[in-house]
Amino acid sequence: MRSDSRHHGHHGHDEEDDFIEPPSKSSLKREMHALQDLGEQLVALSPERLKKVPLPDSLYEAVRAAQGFRMEARRRQMQYIGKLMRKIDPAPIQAQLDIFSGNSAAEVAKMHRLERLREQLLEDDKTLGAIAETWPEADLQYLRTLRRNALKEREAGKPPKSFREIFRVLRELQEAQDAAAEAQAGEGVDEHEDDGESGELRA
Repeated sequence: MRSDSRHHGHHGHDEEDDFIEPPSKSSLKREMHALQDLGEQLVALSPERLKKVPLPDSLYEAVRAAQGFRMEARRRQMQYIGKLMRKIDPAPIQAQLDIFSGNSAAEVAKMHRLERLREQLLEDDKTLGAIAETWPEADLQYLRTLRRNALKEREAGKPPKSFREIFRVLRELQEAQDAAAEAQAGEGVDEHEDDGESGELRA
């Protein structure tokens, strides 16, 4: 709403009273860089996390498009995202990203656990039993072969290809388990929403 519409045709002094000094060039630049950074963070999100961020449809589609672009096309798309960002309140977006960054601390801890598990596997092949208990779908034969190759690489001073592959396999197992747990939790929420009060009675 424009302020002069409230003065019913009175001009001059009233407009001067309502005049707000425009922001300085430096503050505009800082704001623009902050929005660009926010846009970069959105583009870096996984599709699942992006869906959880409160975005207008136009901005969501622009970010999804940028995730598939490279080089010059991506740069132009990021400029477009910056323009869209200037038209919205970034606070709810930043709040959701802050939640994700809190989650990322848990993700880092999870990766460290997988790294320790990898070391335990190299030290003792009985660790395969613990892996089988945690992830019944794990290909133990493949992991056994990777363990043997990783030890040979270490002894020969070769690049740790199998060592890295062990981590990739463990991470995929963990991610599949997390995704299944998240999907199951989502189904539980949907059932309660569908059932309304009856869901509460059953719970």
